Amino acid sequence: MKFDRLGGLVLSLFRMVVGLLFLCHGLSSLFGVLGGARGTGQAVPFGEWPGWWAALIQAACGVLVLAGLFTRPAALVASGSMAYAYFVVHQPDGLLPLRNGGELAALFCWSFALVAVLGPGTWALDSLLRRRREPAVAAPVPGKRSVPA
Repeated sequence: MKFDRLGGLVLSLFRMVVGLLFLCHGLSSLFGVLGGARGTGQAVPFGEWPGWWAALIQAACGVLVLAGLFTRPAALVASGSMAYAYFVVHQPDGLLPLRNGGELAALFCWSFALVAVLGPGTWALDSLLRRRREPAVAAPVPGKRSVPA
């Protein structure tokens, strides 16, 4: 079996899973669902810096990355927000992610960086929209010579 042919599919599935997890993370902090912010069962207070704004970025970018719409810019913003979270929130408690609780921030940061670089994969709204914008190329008619204009 040629695994090269599965690249677009696997990238799409990776993007969707990471986007869904990020969306859930944002929704838990915004609305107190799915265990709430940091497992407290509570939402982050509206407008509180940086928690509420980070949750808004997580929810918005999670939806966009999950759907594969504006994937690269959304993934870049998501990656940057997780880099900020790691260095501002976690890194002061220790250098290594296992010591400072920043594993999730580091994994999200690098996962979204990968999606930003590699793109959305085959199954994405970006790919569908790109195919619709490309002009259809007429197939040559057998037996008919094309004459340059």
